[in-house]
Amino acid sequence: MIGRLSTHAKKILTRDELITQRRIRGECGEQVVLTNGCFDILHRGHTEMLRSARALGDCLLVGLNSDQSVRLLKGAGRPVNDQVCRLHQLAKLEYVSHICVFDELSVKNLVAEVKPDVLVKGGDYVPRDVVGREIVESYGGSIVILPFLAGYSTTDLVGR
Repeated sequence: MIGRLSTHAKKILTRDELITQRRIRGECGEQVVLTNGCFDILHRGHTEMLRSARALGDCLLVGLNSDQSVRLLKGAGRPVNDQVCRLHQLAKLEYVSHICVFDELSVKNLVAEVKPDVLVKGGDYVPRDVVGREIVESYGGSIVILPFLAGYSTTDLVGR
């Protein structure tokens, strides 16, 4: 059990470590995919999106909104699960390569620093509204919107 936790915990990186991982993987010719979100109550919609995102490249990097940024984005009472819990839940998913917390309300700076080959969002977005789209497209990267899995929404779950 402790060994497994250690394996999963190794996926949790600082922002600088995530950027270094991206650089190393790029130098090895790997296709790097980045997605981000709150992932407050991890559900099937999240896991299907993450699995599909990973299939688009050689590794999947995840930017996780900090507790503070989730509160500002989603309101009082959120997040339901703190960032340590959310980090470990995501790190246990085999298709997540590495994950880091970011504290800003916008993922734009993280996208600019990571420079992913592919930036992925779920189907509740349209390409023109994806934060960081212009950055990724400026160097020839791509934006992928994955289908939204109906019936799975953290906001709806919290409201029940």
